[in-house]
Amino acid sequence: MAASGSVQLPRVLHFQLIDGMQLQINVSGCSNKRNARVEFQLKNCTRTWILHWGFLYLGNRNWYIPSGEDSSGAKTYKQGALQTPFVKNGDIYVVTIELRDPKIHAIEFLLKDGSQDRWLLKLNHGNFRVEVPEYDASNPLPSIPKELIDRKAYLIWESRGRPQSSPEQQKQDYADALTELQNQLRKGISLNELQSSYMNARTKIKAQDDVQPSRPVTPSSYLRRHDVEKWLQRQSKGPNETKAGQSSLALMDLVEKSAGGNNVVSKQNYIVGIYEIVVLSKVLSGDYHIFVALNVRGTAILHWGVSKSSAGEWLAPPSDMLPEKSKMVVGACQTYFTEKTVGGRPFQKRNFVGIQFVIWSGGSWIKNNGGNFFVALQRVLPIRKVNGYSNGIVKWLLDEISQREKEAERSLMHRFNIATELTERCKAEGELGLVGILVWMRLMRCRHLTWNKNYNVKPREISEAQDRFTNLLQRIYLNQPNDREIVRLIVSFVGRGGQGDVGQRIRDEILMVQRNNDCKGGMMEEWHQKLHNNSSPDDVVICEALLNYLRAGFKLDVYWKTLHAHGLTKEKLATYDRPIVSEPCFRMDAKEGLIRDLTMYLKTLKAVHSGVELESAIDSCLAPSLNNQGFATADRVNVYGGLSLKLQDCLNFVKTHIGDERIGPLMEKLLESRIEIRPLLLTPHRLAKELLFLDLALASAVRTTMERGLKDLNFANPPEIMFFISLVLESLCLSTVKNEDLIYCTKDWYRASESHKSGDAQWALQTKAILDRLQIILSDRAVDLQIKIQPSAEYLGKLLGIGKTTIDTFSEELIRAGSAAVLSMLITRFDPVISPVEVSGFVSSVNELITVQNKVYRKPTIIIATRVTGEEEIPDGVVAVLTSDTPDVLSHICFATCFDQNTFRNLKSKEGRAVSIQLNGIGGSILPLSSLVPSISRRVTIKRKIFCGKYALSLEEFTTETVGAKSCNIKFLRGRVPSWIRIPMSVAIPFGAFETVLSLDVNKDISTKIMFLRKLVNAGDVSKIQEIKGAILQMSVPVPLTTELMSKMKSARMPWPDKGGDDQWNRAWQAIKKVWASKWNERAYISCKKAKLNHEDLCMAVLIQEVICGDYAFVIHTKNPLSGDTSEIYAEIVKGLGETLVGAYPGRAMSFIAKKNNLKSPIVTCYASKKIGLYCKPTIIFRSDSNGEDLEGYAGAGLYDSVLMDEEESMVLDYSNDPVTVNKAFQTSILSKVAEAGKIIETLYGCPQDIEGVVKDGMIYVVQARPQV
Repeated sequence: MAASGSVQLPRVLHFQLIDGMQLQINVSGCSNKRNARVEFQLKNCTRTWILHWGFLYLGNRNWYIPSGEDSSGAKTYKQGALQTPFVKNGDIYVVTIELRDPKIHAIEFLLKDGSQDRWLLKLNHGNFRVEVPEYDASNPLPSIPKELIDRKAYLIWESRGRPQSSPEQQKQDYADALTELQNQLRKGISLNELQSSYMNARTKIKAQDDVQPSRPVTPSSYLRRHDVEKWLQRQSKGPNETKAGQSSLALMDLVEKSAGGNNVVSKQNYIVGIYEIVVLSKVLSGDYHIFVALNVRGTAILHWGVSKSSAGEWLAPPSDMLPEKSKMVVGACQTYFTEKTVGGRPFQKRNFVGIQFVIWSGGSWIKNNGGNFFVALQRVLPIRKVNGYSNGIVKWLLDEISQREKEAERSLMHRFNIATELTERCKAEGELGLVGILVWMRLMRCRHLTWNKNYNVKPREISEAQDRFTNLLQRIYLNQPNDREIVRLIVSFVGRGGQGDVGQRIRDEILMVQRNNDCKGGMMEEWHQKLHNNSSPDDVVICEALLNYLRAGFKLDVYWKTLHAHGLTKEKLATYDRPIVSEPCFRMDAKEGLIRDLTMYLKTLKAVHSGVELESAIDSCLAPSLNNQGFATADRVNVYGGLSLKLQDCLNFVKTHIGDERIGPLMEKLLESRIEIRPLLLTPHRLAKELLFLDLALASAVRTTMERGLKDLNFANPPEIMFFISLVLESLCLSTVKNEDLIYCTKDWYRASESHKSGDAQWALQTKAILDRLQIILSDRAVDLQIKIQPSAEYLGKLLGIGKTTIDTFSEELIRAGSAAVLSMLITRFDPVISPVEVSGFVSSVNELITVQNKVYRKPTIIIATRVTGEEEIPDGVVAVLTSDTPDVLSHICFATCFDQNTFRNLKSKEGRAVSIQLNGIGGSILPLSSLVPSISRRVTIKRKIFCGKYALSLEEFTTETVGAKSCNIKFLRGRVPSWIRIPMSVAIPFGAFETVLSLDVNKDISTKIMFLRKLVNAGDVSKIQEIKGAILQMSVPVPLTTELMSKMKSARMPWPDKGGDDQWNRAWQAIKKVWASKWNERAYISCKKAKLNHEDLCMAVLIQEVICGDYAFVIHTKNPLSGDTSEIYAEIVKGLGETLVGAYPGRAMSFIAKKNNLKSPIVTCYASKKIGLYCKPTIIFRSDSNGEDLEGYAGAGLYDSVLMDEEESMVLDYSNDPVTVNKAFQTSILSKVAEAGKIIETLYGCPQDIEGVVKDGMIYVVQARPQV
């Protein structure tokens, strides 16, 4: 055969086989020149393999066997194929076939295991195929853009660890990049595919010589930005609510009106072809009633039964509970639909768990995806508060888990089969049902539950049970978007599993390890028996311990150290049904072979048991197996189940560099991998489950890599830290369902990163605001998760007899294992860098903060605490807490951590002294103070007001005897301020109206009840305050109040609340009563007592105003309350309604100061970090206006409620495109107008003022003003 003289580059194909083997095929030459050459290379091969093959002619599917001698050394097999054994050549095994016949179009082949005489590898249950090129080059390669070659060269340099490269090496990288891109084009990948894979990341690339190799974590670039809004996941309406448009809403409305809208506990919509089905459940007198509706005309029949012991059960219902138009048939009831709805009889008293049904209409059955419709009756049942938690649990599920634990502990196969059944049944329970499964699986994974007890089971049976369970979880992940976070947590505690021979290989390959290395007795035989009897995740640990033992030179202490690190002791090993009581003992010459074989075997164990182990997860996607039988494809963009070239490159980089000290490049690739995977997780995909496990493994690697590199970060270099925060923040966005607030923070963080200027105070303030908002988000998410999970953990933990400490910290440990925890660590350390602070107080040193949390300090105090858990309350009078401990911002306390022990000891030595502490990012200073004297407030009094005889007053009728200061100030300002300052129209309900309405006969019983409760409260039982407020809300409205108020409002050209009929007026009346009831707010009552005010003298008027639905709301203090400077205006501004500014909404408002002699140059002192803005449609607000507010020496403002007639809508705020935040000119214009309005109003009153108002379309509205206290 002639040797090829062509310079054509070989075509290379790669196949990932079982046991980590790889097959590479090099095809060179072409059939037209009769110089085609096909070389097969087997790598990572440990036994003899045979190539079983034949030729194909074009258009013919039958194999052809050439006559005469073949250079490959092949032998004819049953006259239909050739067989050629692979020949060892160094570390690989090779077969080479040279082709002379120009008619040969392709080679098809299989691989045969020569040692066991069985076929193991088939592609799509068919043959592998290699096509032979007819010509050297059928088409010329397209021109490759220089930008694409540069990008590929950069990736090649990056994959080598970003070394400092010489000009010659850079040229070589460029040449290698060009060659690799040309090879990919030859494989059929289009230029567009290459460009989309390599060029779509919006990351700026620095020149290689700018990178400092001495810094172990310095990233290639700090400036990176993704289109994160594409990742936005808002909470959807729920798994059982469809988006069927108006028809769905109309049908649901019809059912609700027919059934009555009160006491509804669940609504379900189903769309089946052209049919729409609505199921509504409600509780009447403690019993469930079911209403079913169908959108058809003509005859339709509900064919139904009941479930008593489980959701899968179908029983005929008792005859005495049938609805009208029903008849009994064999095993079921049939009920005819009426023209509107069909209602059921009580079910709950008979302890049914649900009903099942199908519908007969139009000559066919209407089913739910081929099965029955199911309506659960034992819905989420609340339990009494446990440690402060009052959220629900799915009680029937947790009870059944407890009852079936004895069966589940027989083996992991039993446990996963039960988990699959229960998860399927509890899908209708929504998220809390999955929470129950999560708690159970975590208790199992943490070994608080038994994995195997007196039962022999094949590894294949365990892996198949796992496979069914994880397949179900993956379907839930895809179909129930709201539940994805809980599903991710469940999946993280369960291995992948697999059908086919994946589990069987656990048994087969341990035999090969023993046979190949002559270790058939002792510990290896004991382990072999355990593996055969009941394989578990412990086997991964045992295999890793053996490998560490071998690599350490047969050191037993290394073996035991590995086991102990994962909770495996001698006693634990001895408790297996097939105990392991011996220690490993191998021949010295078996070391290399055992390391090789156990390394391969570890991959098999991880493939079943370690779903989120990174290397195994990557391999399962880059080398997937069809039906777990060995899978192989050519190296092109669609090869690995539709994975992009970019994803493949990123994953290969991650595998190679997972242990790098320089974590920057690795972190980028981890994130880029997750970004590439995200769209694949949201649609059906052949590798859906493998990709879900891979995404979990990548997210875990982001966290562990960041934790590992934390010690090397330079927190005095903001761009570096902001880069890593952006990476962790992006990872959290990708993992979170309700991620709108995180997305907007990420956008804002990009903006701050790109605008960084050293020493720029405005940049520092904006960055600080984002950090503050992130702290709020992390804290809120931790609390939400704890409230959601802890009740189920406590209930199930008690049933299963789990230790109290384990259960008490269950949710906390779960939270701290997530990505949010590492983000909080970064924030905690970075915050002082950009927000240096100063505090002054007397030093008090304690060992644990919790020991003084209930203490009241009479003078400003700085606590120096050795131990802080993050769960403590800050004691009254404490201005700062400093600690050497490191709780993160998932905790709810404010603190600073001192990492220098010498400084910490110095602080403790200042016990009892007055000091000022100044903190910044690189340390701090401690200065002595001469004294700190707290101020003493003066005694104040209030005067009871008398009812004026009118239930409503116009603005002109406001006086100090009839209404409070809010109303009087509105009257004063109207007509006095310039026209560009708008004052809303107002009316009021005067002092004494509440007491008068309460004294009417219609409210006599309520008056008696309130009088009784008031005596109890005055006697010290403050708990009765809520009952007083509840009684006030039951008051009836007198007709004169309605008619007088209507007259006054219409005279003032204010809208009367009657557009919605009685319902709208009822909402208005309810709002009025809520304002009156706020006199009995607990904080207000206690505040009065502390100020020695007579609470009986407090009177409440109600100021009624039309709401200005503004863009921003503001509060102005015309004397700076922080510094006391009367020449300076201080103001705060928020997006939306002002309730987020004056109410208890987390986060800070934007604040600014302006000198009264230079109002055109306001200075921002704080940027907004409030995550929620409130917005509403045009409506009316009822403001509290008591005689106990705005008193000199008593700050009563904010103690009482103002209530909107219509509920406001909360929106997650995006500051990245907010003009007041990002547009300096717009910011100056608006803030100057606000400051000018404040100065004008102060001049009118002649004293400092506290002013509330709104900005709408650039116009200023003032809604109230009061003297500044």
